[in-house]
Order: sequence, then C-alpha cells, then structure tokens
Amino acid sequence: MKKFFTRDLWQWPEFMFNKHLRMLAILMFILTGVCVFLAFKVALFLGYLVLFGAVLALSGAYFSLRQVTEDTSEYISDLSYRIKRGEQDALIKMPIGILFYDKEYFIEWINPYMQRYFDKQDVLGKPLKEVDPELFESLQNEQGQGKATEIKLHGRSYNLMIQKDIHALYLTDVTKYVEIRKRYEDSRLVIGQIFLDNYDEVTSSMNDKDISNLGNFVTNALSDWAKEFGIYLKRVDEDHFFILTYAKTLSVLEKEKFKILDEVREWTSKQNSPITLSIGIAYGAEDLTKLAKISQNNLDLALGRGGDQVVVKADDDQARFYGGKTNPMEKRTRVRARMISQALTELMNQADQIFVMGHDNPDMDSLGACLGVRRIAAMNGKQCWIVLDQEKLHSDIQKLLEELEQYPNIKGSIITPEDALEKATKNSLLIMVDHSKPSISIAPKLYERLANRVMVIDHHRRGEEFPDNPILVYIEPYASSTCELITELFEYQSKDSEPINKLEATAMLTGIIIDTQSFAIRTGTRTFDAASYLRSVGADLAMARHFMKESVTSYMERNHLVELTDFDGQGHAICCGEENHQYDPVIAAQVADSLLNVSGVEASFVITRRSSELIGVSARSNGRENVQVIMEEMGGGGHLSNAATQIKDKTVAQVKEQLLAILKEQSENN
Repeated sequence: MKKFFTRDLWQWPEFMFNKHLRMLAILMFILTGVCVFLAFKVALFLGYLVLFGAVLALSGAYFSLRQVTEDTSEYISDLSYRIKRGEQDALIKMPIGILFYDKEYFIEWINPYMQRYFDKQDVLGKPLKEVDPELFESLQNEQGQGKATEIKLHGRSYNLMIQKDIHALYLTDVTKYVEIRKRYEDSRLVIGQIFLDNYDEVTSSMNDKDISNLGNFVTNALSDWAKEFGIYLKRVDEDHFFILTYAKTLSVLEKEKFKILDEVREWTSKQNSPITLSIGIAYGAEDLTKLAKISQNNLDLALGRGGDQVVVKADDDQARFYGGKTNPMEKRTRVRARMISQALTELMNQADQIFVMGHDNPDMDSLGACLGVRRIAAMNGKQCWIVLDQEKLHSDIQKLLEELEQYPNIKGSIITPEDALEKATKNSLLIMVDHSKPSISIAPKLYERLANRVMVIDHHRRGEEFPDNPILVYIEPYASSTCELITELFEYQSKDSEPINKLEATAMLTGIIIDTQSFAIRTGTRTFDAASYLRSVGADLAMARHFMKESVTSYMERNHLVELTDFDGQGHAICCGEENHQYDPVIAAQVADSLLNVSGVEASFVITRRSSELIGVSARSNGRENVQVIMEEMGGGGHLSNAATQIKDKTVAQVKEQLLAILKEQSENN
C-alpha cells in the first residue's frame, strides 16, 4: 500500500509519452466510458457492475502497459550498455592499430595494439614526425584518400586508412597476406623463346666439325645458364630454343641484365664466329597458348630491333629491353630483297591505288623513299600518291619540291593528308616508309582508315608501337637508310617500263648521304652498291649538294646551339636550346652529329623546343653507348647510335633533368 501512494506512482506514466501506446490508452478509456454509460442506461445494477469491471480492466491495462514500458526501457538500456562496452573493448583489444592526432600531428591517443608498433616507447603528446618519420610521410602522402592503401613500414606491410575529419589513423598488419600474394605472383609461369640471330650466316662457310663445336658451346652455355637459374630449356631447332620458368626467376634474370647475351657474344667473337641471341619472354597471362603467342611476338620485336637483345613483356604491359649493345649484323641477302620486291609488286597489282607516306617533319631519306616507291608503282602501271604536309618542311625538302616543278607527273602525285583521306578506298594500299610508328606518321587518320592494308619499309629498329596487322614488313636495322633498301628493289622490277629519272635518283642518293653523314657511319658494302646504282642512273652530286646547303639562319642557329653545349666529363655532350625559341628538328640533328666530332664525346644530346607544346631530343653516339635505349625510356626510339624522342607538356629544363636522371641511373647500373 505504501508503494501505491508513492509520488512516482501518480506521475504521468511513461508509456503515455509513446504516441502509439498513448492512442491505445485513450481508445480503451473512451470505449470503457461508453460501455459504462450504456450499462447505466439499461439498469442501475448493471451499470455498477460494468463500472466495477471497467475499473478493474483499466487498472490491469494501466499496470500492464507500464510494466511493458519498463521492461522495454530496461532491455534497451542493457543492450546499449553491452554495445557501448563492446565498442570500447573492440577499440582497445581489436587487432587494428588506432592513432588519434591533432592538427599539428601530435599524438593524442593510441590503442594497445598500436602501442606494439611503437614497442615500449612513450609516444603520447609527441609529434608523429619525430616518433616515426616513415609513418608520418605515409600519412602525408595518403591524406584525403578516404580508402585503405597498402604501405611498407619497418619491413612489414600494412593497410593504412585515414579519417581526416576526426584525425584518426588505422593500421592493419597484412604482411601474411602480402607474402601469400607474392608467393602466388612468384610462381606464375613464364614462357620464353631463344633464337640464334645469325646462325645460318655464320655456319654457311664452316665445315661440319666447326659447326658441331659451335653448336655444342652454345647449347652448353645455355644449359648451364638454365641449370643455374632453374629454367626448363628445350632445343626446338638448330637455332631455336624454348624456355619455361617462374616469375621469381624472371625478376632475378632482369636484375642481372641477362648476362648470357654477353657471354655467348664474347666467346663466339673470339672464335671468329660471332653469334648473338635474341630472346622473347612473356608473362602474366593465365592462358598458356596466349603466353606462347606473346613470347613469339616479343621475339619478333627483338629481331626487328636488330637482335642481340631480350624483350620482356606482358599482354597489357610496357615492353622492357635488355642488351642491344652492339650494332645489328647484316642479315639481309639479295634473295630477300628479290622476294620483297616480288611481294611488293603483287600487292601493288592487287590494289586500286597506292598511298606512300613518311614520318612527320620529313627528311630527305623519307621523301626520297616516297619518290622511289612512286616510281616502282609507275613501273607496275599503278597510280601512287605521295602524302605530304607541305606546311612542315625543311629547306632541303623545299628545294626538292622546287625542282619537282619540272616534273608535273611527279608533282601532281603529291597530295595533302586531307586529300588522301578522300581518295582512299578499302582496296587501297598504304606504304609507310622510314618509320614504323603510326603515331609519327604524316597522316595518322589515313593509317587508321587503311590499318589492314599496310606495308612497312624502314631501317630503324622496331619499337613497341607497331601497326597491328601489316600485310608486309621490310625492316632492316643494318641498312644505312630507307632509300638504300628501296634502291635494291629496283633491280627486280620490270625493265620494260620507264626507269628511275635523274631527280628521283638524286633525292634518294641525298637521303643516303645525309643518313650516313657522307658515308661515315652505318655504311656497309650494300650502301655503296646502292649509291653506285643511283649514280649510274643519273644521280647528280652537284644537285645533291644544292639540296644539302642550309640557309644563313640555319647555319647561325646551329653554331649558336653548339655554344650552349655542356660537357659532363663522362663522355656526354648535352645541348639545350632557349626555352622560348623554336628550333628546326633537322638543325638539332645536325648539332648532335657535329658534337660527336669533339674529342672525348661518346654520346650527344640536343634538347630543343619544336612547338609551343613539344620538346624534341636528338641523340647520337659513336656506337659505344646505346642512345636508343635512353630515348626509349623517354618515349622515343631509333638506332643504337642514332635516336630521338618528342615529349609533350614539359619544359626544356624538365626534359634535361629527366635525361640526366636516366644517364645517372645507367652509369650506376654499369
């Protein structure tokens, strides 16, 4: 009874604060009142009886609703307490490091798991930069990322996540899972193919005993190399091997730069039977058939670049090159030149018209090659259009075009890229000369239109960028120029048609002279044979000298660039033009060539602005340093001793800094 008269009992019941329970209580009260009223209407005795029952019912409902409310509140309170307690225990005991810091990066709080990371060091209230510089640097790098990123700290791997709004840092140790992933990556299969570049040429003049000795050495050297690194090696043919290994082994081979190339080359050179290796290696794909195809493509790429090198590439990855330290040996023969000439004739006869184009900013070798292809097409009775952008021409090309005014048939065959796009049909043939990278073509859109009807004739080493489906490829890195290659094709054309004329022969001879620096570099016996043929059909040396004469402005700019050259004392000459002045690429190339005449210079680099958005680099070497590899790292390519690149959206100073970093890295590796 005492509890019944307490103050708490007569306070507004808690369930009345609940909208739904309040409506239920009011509804019960109203219904009860109606029932009592009706009972009194019927009979007084019945009314009192119903009233008594109603009081009992309302009292029972009241206490029941109150008890339900109290039980619910108690349950929620207990659940909230347990959740809160669980949160606190999880925050303190969970295997995730938690660190709170202030705006100045002073440590405010860490959980016990995070304390293990700092050992027994007292870190509260101290700046994170002093306590752990590595973690502070990772925090700075990941600010605002909003997602977990993998980092390495003190030899272990962690997932780092940052909540910038509350200045919280979370570290999860994932070393175990990273090791599992690494073991998986290391155990992935790698397929490779090895080719002896010039085996047939070297052994053609040997007796059986010497061939056997040479073959035994190469096989033993490769077998010892395979055994050392745990590689499966299988000889497929006299000059072809198949290898199978793991990704872990591949990383080791890349670190030691595939020294097997040097071992085989050096020993065979001492025996006067120089053999070099080309290797194509593929990794990353799950399908073994696809891996084998990629490895074959990589081998083709290595051979297209002149051999004596390794190409390592995954399906969607950028190729990595090793070796390529020697100039490519001459592998082409008269037989191959005849076969290419016949194949070219067949392709021309199948086409309704032919388009030939060189690279952007054409030089004399590029345009001379175009004129040579046009003449071969004319010999076969086919219309050939020379695609040329006449807004980007050097002085020698402009002089050649002036001379072409005397040859209206040839002059009328020169069209713009826009006209070529209009004339092209699905049966047209496109011939790319003096380049194999579609991105540097005079008319990239024409290439896209005729992508499945493309032939390539080039003397540069093949790069990673290459036409997808060429129907015929004639790439000879040994050749001095593209004009040399095309000159050899004339020998196997019909003698009944109109022969090459004086101007065409002069243009092609000029291309050879310029690319060989007057027969001083990259000159073989076939180069002199080609020059002799062109001279015999009317090539005019006086006209060639006229084409090669430069203007006073060009002469002064070239000498000015030479004055801006720096010598680093390690055999490198680096010339940088003014940032706000645009230089002709031919002038830059001439400066690079002339710097090689300076005593002690083994490689020269000329960095100039070509346009408002483009920086060009011309690189030359005397053959002791591979400038092609350097230019490829900067997005270009070329030969071992003659390469270049073009870089967008950078300054001359930034390109120089990039070049110096690459030279420094190569110096350290060597």
